[in-house]
Amino acid sequence: MKEDNIFEVIIIGGSYAGLSAAMALGRSLRKVLIIDTNKPCNRQTPRSHNFITLDGKTPKEISTLARQQVEKYKTVSFYNDLAITGTKTKNGYNISTLSNKTFSAKKIIFATGIKDVMPNILGFAECWGVSIIHCPYCHGYEVRNEKTGILGNGDYGFEFSKMINNLTKDLTLFTNGKSTLTIEQTKKLTDHNIKIIETEIDRFEQENGYLKNILFKNGTKHSIKAVYSQVSFIQHSDIPEKLGCKLTEQGYIEVDAFQKTNIYGVYACGDNTTFIRSVANAVYAGNISGAMVNKELVEEKFK
Repeated sequence: MKEDNIFEVIIIGGSYAGLSAAMALGRSLRKVLIIDTNKPCNRQTPRSHNFITLDGKTPKEISTLARQQVEKYKTVSFYNDLAITGTKTKNGYNISTLSNKTFSAKKIIFATGIKDVMPNILGFAECWGVSIIHCPYCHGYEVRNEKTGILGNGDYGFEFSKMINNLTKDLTLFTNGKSTLTIEQTKKLTDHNIKIIETEIDRFEQENGYLKNILFKNGTKHSIKAVYSQVSFIQHSDIPEKLGCKLTEQGYIEVDAFQKTNIYGVYACGDNTTFIRSVANAVYAGNISGAMVNKELVEEKFK
């Protein structure tokens, strides 16, 4: 293999977690390659919040600044492509891409994120990350005191309703079908003036991702400004699992406190490892990954 294609570390995914890992490694003079398609999961989101010093910036502004800062470390390289396969070798791992390029490294960091799977409700996907949101810490302040909904049922609907009730007093829980709340949960919500609507949803009426109304299958509608919802997901990359990395029961890559997977030399960080989906958490996990990979390389050299 050409020397130009051989690295100490390959990072798959060049968003917040991947760039954070690359900075830690670049500052340790490690030869690093970031493989990325430049399609972050939050590219539809207008603003990013709850990340100190960059609160209110667009996701693109944050990632652009991060990349510019990482590019100052000359041992870090970038390659715009999709990683599609990974294989174990005598000295580490080979990663092959869609354009038939193959790169080699001693260590791999997966910062590949997850892919949201949208429910089959017209208008939902267009609003996702804009006015249908997942996190009150990331977006809740911007829709405080507005007409707000929660799309959920059972324990999730109950617990999230309690949390969002602190941000608005005009709150409705949409169970999109028969409620699975317990009698006690229902009473607690209604005692706090949280409305519960069980009617099935037909579609979300929106303009450029901003909600106007929820239209129900019985012909009625409900005006709304924001809706909180959880969606299912799949891993953006199947390479970790094919290499033998364990997944949790929820479908995340299983890592320890140092972002190590169960496969030696393979680390993971960011949204692919945790339900805590925020820029701040991704940056933190990437920073830990970079430092721990560097430590592992150091220990191997001094065996």
